[in-house]
Amino acid sequence: MQPPVSFILPAHDEARLLGATLDALGAAADALDLEREVLVVDDASTDATADIARAHGARVLRVEQRHIAATRNAGARVAVHPLLVFVDADTLVDARVLRAAMDALQSGAAGGGAGVAFIGLMAPHERIAVVVANLALRRARIAAGCFLFCTRAAFEAAGGFDETWYAAEDVALSRALARQGRFEILRESVRTSERKLRSFGARDHLRLMWRFALRGRNILRDREALALWYGKRRD
Repeated sequence: MQPPVSFILPAHDEARLLGATLDALGAAADALDLEREVLVVDDASTDATADIARAHGARVLRVEQRHIAATRNAGARVAVHPLLVFVDADTLVDARVLRAAMDALQSGAAGGGAGVAFIGLMAPHERIAVVVANLALRRARIAAGCFLFCTRAAFEAAGGFDETWYAAEDVALSRALARQGRFEILRESVRTSERKLRSFGARDHLRLMWRFALRGRNILRDREALALWYGKRRD
């Protein structure tokens, strides 16, 4: 039998998108007849995120972190099941990708991730960039943070998400989990919001790239420098 699963969703002001995410996740879990809990970690939201989560049958944990790694770790600490699946609040998971993730864990993987597709319409150069990014992540065996799965044992042995990072914490955990056992990037993909491409323009992205060129990965330890993740939402 499939071990039960804890789905952990970090969420800051995600009232607009969270309902669809929870609906898709529930339908996928029902299709697989999974025993599960769904835990929304409400990180300092000022909107109806918590109410929407509860209306969809999720358990809500309130934190005041504004730190994605710490928020995910807070959820993992109170989750009750032996398998952990981290899903972003703007990401749609279907039964096909969820079944592949469960099969990977059942076959002995310590953890893994999936390909990523964007939900909205994209320009040709953006589609090419997504294909290249997916190939690079697969080759490097790095899971995108919007969908990352693992056993609790591997997660704890890896030390959880490294809270010294405000971004790229998914990269750090992917590498740490790979040291615990097989880390599998699925051929199946989840679909996630393209809002960062739409709400932050080319100038914003170029500014971030310039700062990264100047400061290297130390910029990823500085929340104030990471407006794409921690700045005011531009939905």
